[in-house]
Amino acid sequence: MADQPARESMEYDVVIVGAGPAGLAAAIRLKQLAAEAGTETSVAVLEKGSEVGAHILSGAVIDPVGLTELFPDWKERGAPLETPVRKDKFLVLGPQGELDISWLPTPPWMKNHGCYIASLGNLCRWLAQQAEALGVEIYPGMSASELVFDEAGAVKGVVAGVFGVDREGHEKPDYQPGIELHGKYTFLGEGARGSLSKIAMAKYDLCAGREPQKYGLGVKELWQVPADKFQPGLVQHTLGWPLDDQTGGGSWMYHFGDNYVSIGFVVHLNYKNPYLSPFEEFQRFKLHPSIRHHLEGGRRVSYGARAIVEGGYQSVPKLSFPGGALIGDSAGFVNVPRIKGSHNAISTGRLAADAAFAALQAGRAGDELVAYQSAYEGSRVAKELRSVRNVKPLLSKLGNTWGMLAGGVDMMTNWLLGGFSFFGTMKHGKTDAASTGLAADYKPIAYPKPDGVLTFDRLSSVFISNTNHEEDQPSHLKLIDPNIPIEINLPKYAEPAQRYCPAAVYEVLYDETGHNPRFQINAQNCVHCKTCDIKDPSQNIVWTTPEGGGGPNYPNM
Repeated sequence: MADQPARESMEYDVVIVGAGPAGLAAAIRLKQLAAEAGTETSVAVLEKGSEVGAHILSGAVIDPVGLTELFPDWKERGAPLETPVRKDKFLVLGPQGELDISWLPTPPWMKNHGCYIASLGNLCRWLAQQAEALGVEIYPGMSASELVFDEAGAVKGVVAGVFGVDREGHEKPDYQPGIELHGKYTFLGEGARGSLSKIAMAKYDLCAGREPQKYGLGVKELWQVPADKFQPGLVQHTLGWPLDDQTGGGSWMYHFGDNYVSIGFVVHLNYKNPYLSPFEEFQRFKLHPSIRHHLEGGRRVSYGARAIVEGGYQSVPKLSFPGGALIGDSAGFVNVPRIKGSHNAISTGRLAADAAFAALQAGRAGDELVAYQSAYEGSRVAKELRSVRNVKPLLSKLGNTWGMLAGGVDMMTNWLLGGFSFFGTMKHGKTDAASTGLAADYKPIAYPKPDGVLTFDRLSSVFISNTNHEEDQPSHLKLIDPNIPIEINLPKYAEPAQRYCPAAVYEVLYDETGHNPRFQINAQNCVHCKTCDIKDPSQNIVWTTPEGGGGPNYPNM
């Protein structure tokens, strides 16, 4: 690329990357504190989606505790939490039957009483309205593609809004070099496996002494069903079929809103069989007799997928670094057995804002917000994550049946004995990538063909996610070594990218004789789940923020 023109810069007190629950909560809290103190604090929020909520598919069970901390009067303000949980079911599925284990004793916080089924995208849109009313500047469609450092090596902001680069890296006539947004502090709230967060973790060694982060892939559909199938307030989770006992995962199904059903399936990404396809497991799951009757006669409205942070308490990195902090799922505050994280994202955004505002009031800038780390360690969030810290490693080590039982006992012990566990704090061990087994040790899985009624293929699914990238923009999916997919991953692992990607981004193509394989990347299909960055056994694929934007555009429902 030719010499770049000098970028313009904009100065703020705090720059926040990501308009998810954590980023918006942090922005709101900063403005609340400034109003209370009678001072001005400038805050900018950057969102890579075309609008706030565009990258968040509807349908989540939301614990309002984080929202209540931020806005005690959220009901009066009209927050879009409209469907209270009325029925809570937990099933173990076999190939044809089910076992209802909802009666098993669990700590009270494992129940969904007092929670709401809602569109997390709409909640973020509402939070954005509250933030803008307080004076926060929100910039949708502005991907933050680089960190900016000062002379001392501290983060001083980000580069955002690079447009007009073709797939070969050349500047087009409409080229824009982007702008630098400088902040006295920069918060990274990109969600799971954020590209800038990865850079910050590596540069400042934030994961030292922590267990490897763990992930699941959640594949999700939003349906609208007939009135006689709709059960408003129903929350149902399952374990078991179609996964075997050594492959972790499960499902959710939530009835909410205007006859909507949010249904999805999570596969823990430490699975071993390289022939497994999380997308196909989800499609197969919908055919179970206990599931299909909820959907029959309905229509599929949208589709999406995303990585879910599962490492929990022992994998949370150091949260502050010179000039900034990790908030929300950039750090990983999901409570795995509850399948909830938005409440903790809001809370950690608020805690980071408290620390940053105190620093600003003291005239500081560009240093470490150590008060944020201390606040987290003494918070409700840390206590919650610590109480379930062994559930994920027990599932990984003992399998689904014994792991579920041991994890349930451990949660009860933690609850009854104030955080004590007979297991101590267990380790995760391998990364998800390193957990992938060799193709020679497994057999290919024959998945049923989609019927176009209840089950579907990946390309038609990507279509209804409204995913869009410019035809000639640079691929945001980078190969460290372009030879590895064919020379290493194909013979050793049957190139699992063909199957773990839920959007048909990766293909192995052969010539007309069936020989000479080549690896093809269909980057325009990418729904930004980031599974490739996590699961590639050679750790050769790097997911980066797309220059020129793009990604899914989920419906406003």
